[in-house]
Amino acid sequence: MSSLSTLSTLSTLSTLSTLSTSSTLTIIEKVCRLIEKAETLPSLSDLSKHCGVSPHHLHRVFKETTGLTPRQYALCERRERLERALKEGKGMTEALFEAGYNSTGRFYEKANELLGMKPEQYKKKGQGTQIFFAVGTSNLGEVLVARSTKGICAILIGDCADALLDDLQERFANADIIGADSTFDDVVGKIVGQIESPSLDSKIADLPLDIQGTLFQRRVYNTLRQIPIGETISYQELANLVGAPKAVRAVASACASNKLAIAIPCHRVVRKSGEISGYRWGIERKRVLLEREKSVKK
Repeated sequence: MSSLSTLSTLSTLSTLSTLSTSSTLTIIEKVCRLIEKAETLPSLSDLSKHCGVSPHHLHRVFKETTGLTPRQYALCERRERLERALKEGKGMTEALFEAGYNSTGRFYEKANELLGMKPEQYKKKGQGTQIFFAVGTSNLGEVLVARSTKGICAILIGDCADALLDDLQERFANADIIGADSTFDDVVGKIVGQIESPSLDSKIADLPLDIQGTLFQRRVYNTLRQIPIGETISYQELANLVGAPKAVRAVASACASNKLAIAIPCHRVVRKSGEISGYRWGIERKRVLLEREKSVKK
């Protein structure tokens, strides 16, 4: 599970330069660099002193522009350090202290949330974890559904089942990808049924999901799940709902990274004009899904 990288955050800042004052961007970039260089998590008070602004002001402008609070950004940066150290082959304890974790106990309490798996499994790049999958056929193409021990971790739509399986294997590189038994057919059937004949009484919302991604992405995904069937919102409205009105591009990027089609309804997000754009599984599929859901609401 990749974290929000410093590079991608600063890239987002540059694209938002026309929306923010140069002084605000200067402050935020300074905060990002202070966090990156710090050996331990800096407090909001310390960051604000370095920047010459109040803690309240710093917290507000940082979140408005990046979609994250300074603390959330610092946690993502710390996690990136840990991931880099583990990929370099360092031991877990050494990697933890290098990343700035003062207590191994506190890290292990939240290891699953931070890494998406147990530290031992992450050290082996996912080796030993099991992902079960099955493929169904819908009138919008092949549908691959996969589940981990936590819940449904992927719902992929495409023209070719083999290509969808390649996508799944790339996402869970060294996990054991296993064909699910017939008991999984009911779940696949529910998802295919919702694609073909959307229903207000769909049981899709009741399925346990294994939602992975950065803190910001998960905020976007959880908000997307609240959009009623038959309704759409713009990327700007979604950015407002997640508390990051200036992070429209970051919101669009989160939608594009969604790997749980239908269950996380990113197809319900459109341009401000109402025009349909951008969908991981094809604009035409997005158009059909919206038309079907609109008819259900009527």
